[in-house]
This record gives sequence, C-alpha cells and structure tokens, in this order.
Amino acid sequence: MMQRTILIILAAIPVLLFGQSYNTAFGMRLGTDYGVTIKQRVGKTTSLEGIIQGSFQREEAQVTLLFEDHFPLISRRFNVYAGGGLHKGWVTREGTEDDPVYKDPFGLSAIAGIEFTLGKLNLSYDFKPAVNLVGGKHTIYSQTGVSLRYVIAKRPWLSDPKAKRKRQKERERRRRNKDKEGFNWKFWENW
Repeated sequence: MMQRTILIILAAIPVLLFGQSYNTAFGMRLGTDYGVTIKQRVGKTTSLEGIIQGSFQREEAQVTLLFEDHFPLISRRFNVYAGGGLHKGWVTREGTEDDPVYKDPFGLSAIAGIEFTLGKLNLSYDFKPAVNLVGGKHTIYSQTGVSLRYVIAKRPWLSDPKAKRKRQKERERRRRNKDKEGFNWKFWENW
C-alpha cells in the first residue's frame, strides 16, 4: 500500500512542474512533409506552434497554426504535448484533363508528440493528423515528423542569476529553520 502511495505521488509531481524549458524555438521539420517550425510559449504549459511545410506525397504547401499543452515526464526538459489548430494549404501544380487540380485544402489539425530539450537544442517527434473541411487531395492527411529546433529564448527564471541567488537563499533559509526547530507539522503557522 505504501509503495502505491509513493508511486502515485511521484507520478503526480511532474504535472505540477512547468511544461517547457524555453520560450521560443525555431527549426526544421522532416517526415512525411518537410518545412520549418517555430514554437512560442504563451502560458505556463501552453505554446503556440506555426508550421510552414511542403509535402513529399502531394503537390501542395501548407501553413498550420497549433495550440499545444505540455506535460512533463521526468522534468520540464523531457515532456509530451498535445493540441490542435487550423491548417490552410495551396496546390502548387497546374491540372490536366486526366488529372484535375483539387481545391486548396482548409481544415482542422491535431498534434501529439514527445520532445526533449538539451541546452539550446530541442528535438521532438509527433503525429499530426489533419482533416480537410474544404478541398485537398484526401479528406484526412496522416503526418508524422521529427523537428529539430534551436532555442532562441530560454525561460528567464532558468538563466537569470538574480533568480538563482534568490532560490538558493530561500533553500538555505528553509534548511536552517528545519535544522534549528526540526520539522514543523503546523505548516500553516509559517504563512
């Protein structure tokens, strides 16, 4: 019973952490489609991702805008994410009588993936299905990709020396109080 309780607590801790270790990252995406991607953190665990891509399978280009929510697995540097948004495509070829051009696609996109950030590099793998509400060669596109991004802006509290000193002083103050008084079970008295 105690092992289950400890396991549940350890599994819940990452949910309380922030979901990303960066604010802005820009790079390339390769997979069933190819292009560029930029991610911008807009909330504690939420980011906005823009993807401009061409396709190896279809003769079209596409712009996708996605809102994603990040959930840390081990730390904020290794997390999973999921979200959704809109896409708009443009057909890049002329049609013929035998092979007419389809309308430019527009529709909904979803995304689910896993990402790892180490220093200034961010690597992610995702599955990004797209449902065309209008146009497109097919109604549903199933896309996967690996993105390699350069972290342009790290989270300020990770690299700010003043914030690091403040956190260190707070840890030392708590340690001194604990050593001096022992553990205070009446934690509400400290507020």
